[in-house]
Amino acid sequence: MKVLVTGYNGQLGYDVVKEGKRQGIEIFGTTSVDLDITNRSMVTNFINDLKPDVIIHCAAYTEVDKAEDDREKCWEVNVNGTKNLVDATRGINSKFMYISTDYVYEGVGKVPYVESDNPNPHCYYGLTKYEGEKVVQSAIGNFFIVRISWVFGIKGNNFIKTMLRLAEARQELNVVGDQYGSPTYTVDLARLLLEIIKTNQYGIYHASNEGFCNWADFAREIFKLSERQVKVNSITTEQYPTRAKRPKNSRMSKKKLSDNGFTPLPSWENALNRFFKELELHNEVE
Repeated sequence: MKVLVTGYNGQLGYDVVKEGKRQGIEIFGTTSVDLDITNRSMVTNFINDLKPDVIIHCAAYTEVDKAEDDREKCWEVNVNGTKNLVDATRGINSKFMYISTDYVYEGVGKVPYVESDNPNPHCYYGLTKYEGEKVVQSAIGNFFIVRISWVFGIKGNNFIKTMLRLAEARQELNVVGDQYGSPTYTVDLARLLLEIIKTNQYGIYHASNEGFCNWADFAREIFKLSERQVKVNSITTEQYPTRAKRPKNSRMSKKKLSDNGFTPLPSWENALNRFFKELELHNEVE
């Protein structure tokens, strides 16, 4: 099986390629330098030359607040870039996995969303990711759409690294406590994605580590495990205004994964503990 992974320089793409190599899969990771997904002819030629059996499309414009003003670039990457890949894929009949987001939902209430719930994004980034989903669904049949949330990994920036950096200078932090979701470790997610692509159980899935929390609770667990004495004050979304509207409810049901025989991911607390061990090893190497 030959697998192409876009967005190799991102948190998820990096770990998907790393896990694929560990499993002995013939896997190729590309960055925007290797493959500009907004360049249609470049995409077509690249795909036709490589002829992958599976494409895992992790590349995306993910700067949520910046997207509200940089709309043309965000659409070009998340929608047109996806269309270029999908169209090229149709020519070689390979499987296509599109990585989506909890931001496609309205983000209200307290009940976990299921895959059949109607998306209703409230920020431009979420809108473009949903439009990307529609491109995939309308163009090919052998697709997987995987909606993920609150991702963290060793590569790049994330909430954990931000909290640790802030803790170096401050002993007290205000963190939003009324937005709920599931932190998701890219190491765990990578294994699951590779498990899914080996099947023909196409469709839409939710994938995140088990359990729910809010950002303030997540921060408290980060400081507890990292043994940092930082007081976390829980504040409301309204007290921390952002350019893009954030969903208060990012809870997603993963029941469909287990119903289809896939291995559920460990709890987010377990994942966070293992991430710190990876981070410690990473820092030792550096």
